[in-house]
Amino acid sequence: MRTAILVVDDDDIFNGVLVRAFARRDIPARGVTSLEEARAVISEAAPERVVLDLNLAGASGLTLIPELLAARQDCRIVVLTGYASIATAVEAIKLGAMQYLAKPVEIDAILAALEDATPEIEGAIAAEPMSVSRLEWEHIQRILQANEGNISATARALQMHRRTLQRKLGKRPPPFPPLAGGS
Repeated sequence: MRTAILVVDDDDIFNGVLVRAFARRDIPARGVTSLEEARAVISEAAPERVVLDLNLAGASGLTLIPELLAARQDCRIVVLTGYASIATAVEAIKLGAMQYLAKPVEIDAILAALEDATPEIEGAIAAEPMSVSRLEWEHIQRILQANEGNISATARALQMHRRTLQRKLGKRPPPFPPLAGGS
């Protein structure tokens, strides 16, 4: 029998879709929608595999990674996000996540990521440089990460009005350049 997967995502619908998709593959899964619920499950029985959303109702899902690994050293964690950035991907991998996948993502990609033994940031080296808008997005994400998600401190560091920063953060990130090798 396969080990159960803990799905931590604050989007009830997406969380339910993932749990049902795992169940259809005969993989027991449990879904939780908050950091508090996740912490309760971790203290109950440390999960072996976790699908973790990066943004949990405004809080960073990355804060759970050290707790998951403290509870179970061999915990396999895949971070999902709708707002992928190189800064958060690197941070997730440094903290101990196995992979970092951008939403939307197929269940087979999640399962492959959970089984792969090599930590990896999704994607490869870009065939061309990033656009100016993508570079700006990456810079904002690095400063936001350095300020532990504090929007006001990030806005001050960027010398930008807080509302302007919030508007930029509310938009989808610009796409990455095409990957080398033509993907």
